[in-house]
Amino acid sequence: MTSHIRNFSIIAHIDHGKSTLADRMLELTGTIEPRRMQEQVLDKMDLERERGITIKMAPVRMEWKKNGAPYVLNLIDTPGHVDFSYEVSRALTAVEGVILLVDATQGVEAQTLSVLAVAKKLNRVIIPVVSKIDAPHARTAEITTELATLLGVEESQVLGCSGRTGEGVSALLDAVVERVPPPGTAETGAQGLIFDFGYSDHRGIIVYLRIFGGQFKKGDYLRFVAAEADFIALEVGVLTPQETPRESLESGEIGYIVTGIKKPGIASVGDTITQSKRPAEALHGYLAPTPVIWASVYPASQDDLTMLRQALDKLKLSDSSLSYEEESSGVMGRGFRCGFLGMLHLEIIVERLRREFNMELVVTQPTTVYEITRTDGGVEEIYSPARFPDDGTVKSVREKWASVTILTPPSYIGGISQLLYDHEAEVGNTETLPDGKTELHALMPLRELMRGFFDRLKSASSGFASLSYEILGLREAHVVRLDVLVAEEVVPAFSRIVSERRINVEAEAMVERLEKLLPRQMFELKIQAKTGGRIIASRRKSAMKKDVTQHMYGGDITRKMKLREKQKKGKKKMLARGKVDIPHDVFLKVVRES
Repeated sequence: MTSHIRNFSIIAHIDHGKSTLADRMLELTGTIEPRRMQEQVLDKMDLERERGITIKMAPVRMEWKKNGAPYVLNLIDTPGHVDFSYEVSRALTAVEGVILLVDATQGVEAQTLSVLAVAKKLNRVIIPVVSKIDAPHARTAEITTELATLLGVEESQVLGCSGRTGEGVSALLDAVVERVPPPGTAETGAQGLIFDFGYSDHRGIIVYLRIFGGQFKKGDYLRFVAAEADFIALEVGVLTPQETPRESLESGEIGYIVTGIKKPGIASVGDTITQSKRPAEALHGYLAPTPVIWASVYPASQDDLTMLRQALDKLKLSDSSLSYEEESSGVMGRGFRCGFLGMLHLEIIVERLRREFNMELVVTQPTTVYEITRTDGGVEEIYSPARFPDDGTVKSVREKWASVTILTPPSYIGGISQLLYDHEAEVGNTETLPDGKTELHALMPLRELMRGFFDRLKSASSGFASLSYEILGLREAHVVRLDVLVAEEVVPAFSRIVSERRINVEAEAMVERLEKLLPRQMFELKIQAKTGGRIIASRRKSAMKKDVTQHMYGGDITRKMKLREKQKKGKKKMLARGKVDIPHDVFLKVVRES
């Protein structure tokens, strides 16, 4: 029987209080003892706690009584950042209802509309909730009206709560029981949909799944339908939020299965698990995540290539959105071309490689995909700036564009319009929403969207504007490759693809940034930017100097002149023979600041 089960998720714009609300639910249901309670209890990664954001979805089982009847509530907390929209869509496929959370101080934001569209498309039951009603500047009544108008429901259907104080959380749990339908039961045999998985060095791959039919027990012989791989269920259980073993998982439940498999590439998000002896049909899974940006990652020492490959394999087992393949560069050596969902995703992966695996890395400038048509008619896709042709053989270039939606108070429209112009956007229609905000639509190159647009938008709007986007098809691009030379040697990791109209500005900014970041050498350091075979920007960083006459007191001036001349000749020799060792953190700083 599944009538006592409710599966739901919390969706919202970033920083609207999802994780804090989840904390209060866990506390109120007694899922976590008070002595073990901490903030962001479902955010298990150090990076999540440091940044105050959810990166990975987190399932948890709670028990709640309503009118004396016991219910099982399976919650999946989701990320709010636009880079991790794929995580949200996966979570919603595994549940029947969602809590749509809106901050009482900020109202409906761009990502609110984005996740709401996903929930409506999947036909999920939506419970509208206004959060942070205890905040000093809360506009609870106003936001309640706004949310009711957005969903076309009565204001009485909109609930209010505070994740910090716990106010209204009990009524919200009751509403989940009342409004979210119990899961249906399939009659096609044992079927479980994998919505996420993790990895343990001792137990191998641990899959997180929603059971749509049948039953899974410890010791069962099971099969990955898509991978056509069999395994034995070493352990089955539920998440409370720690892994809690059970004898079986029943239809309608959300839980985990320990597979014992340690080989990458077998488990995949969206695959179906079924019984080996009585296989059922595959469930409708997920579309494979599409990388938005690409960057090449090289080990600082080629001796660490195998270690880097193993590290990426392990990260892939806990982050299905990461994609990579080995590549080779004549200058950088061997490394991996990696695909990411956005700049935040790139930063997190690189930081995890450094922290969890102690890797010293060289990371190239991130870029989007370009379709190059050569003068001889050949067509190829370019994922790396270093491989972008710069020899006059390019007939045309095409790049991906994005449809952007911005919500902002009208007072910031002027600054945002200038920002959109600077990022080569085509501004579309604008609309005034019931709460007085302006909804602005625009089309812009994906390249420009990834060029720090989100951070610049926050600056231009004092943090009040919000953004969501959807990737579109290819359009003609007017771009060139910009190379950077350090000590007259091209550094491929600094190469980037920039707009023709902004080439001079970007070149000057790049050499100026490197002049500040690069350490002084024993010889004068020349930093240059080049495109189309010509130098368009240049800086010189003076050499470290030692006063070679410091030990001399008085005497013949010619002796001092001879020593200084000898020093000057030595510097020239170093300039001719010297090689600049660029610190690893410089590469990361250039990526972050671009």
